[in-house]
Amino acid sequence: MPLHIGIVACSAEGAALCYRTICAEGAALLGPHAHPEVSMHTPSLAEYVACLDRGDWAGVGELMLDSARRLAGIGADFLICPDNTIHAALPGIVARSPLPWLHIAEVVADEAVARGFKRLGLTGTKWLVDSEVYPEKLVARGLEYLRPDPDERDEIGRIIMDELVYGMFKPESIAYFQQVITRMRQAGCDAVVLGCTEIPLILGDENSPLPTLDSTRLLARAALRRATQVSVASG
Repeated sequence: MPLHIGIVACSAEGAALCYRTICAEGAALLGPHAHPEVSMHTPSLAEYVACLDRGDWAGVGELMLDSARRLAGIGADFLICPDNTIHAALPGIVARSPLPWLHIAEVVADEAVARGFKRLGLTGTKWLVDSEVYPEKLVARGLEYLRPDPDERDEIGRIIMDELVYGMFKPESIAYFQQVITRMRQAGCDAVVLGCTEIPLILGDENSPLPTLDSTRLLARAALRRATQVSVASG
């Protein structure tokens, strides 16, 4: 039997996209209509935002750990978090976690190496692009990166938190992302990390000035591979 995937969710739109990807693409590995068992726990997003606003990363970690324990209690075998920003708190809790985690930035970095990219533009919330969540994992794999400028960080963060997490997709916001990514291309980037799990709802290879690394779907696919490795190996 495939392993049971536990989703430690934060914002609804990104978590829903991750969940839908697991279920929709599971059939390619397991047969028609089939996918691994999936469970999700989501505290109120407001609880996470309150911690983020006051820089309380320990509090973020405790929220993640509470979800992890609940998911372990209903039988999950491993955990994923379809939220890039709160991965900054993961190192502080992983030793106390009842289950192992897949790390979203490691998954993205592995894909970048596999596709031959060398220098990645980072997008995401200001909390995320100010952090070492991606730089640490990218540098470990010999990859370079470029963060958005300060003004770009502020506007991208506003779009994410005021629009995307509410399912609002405005043409002018898409155009702004395209403008930022064009600047990153001009600065030597050969791909862009969609480092907020809602960004793939408005951007992809079809409308991005650079090839995209879709953190949401890449994490979902990595979870599928992890969940099905036992059944594949035994088959």
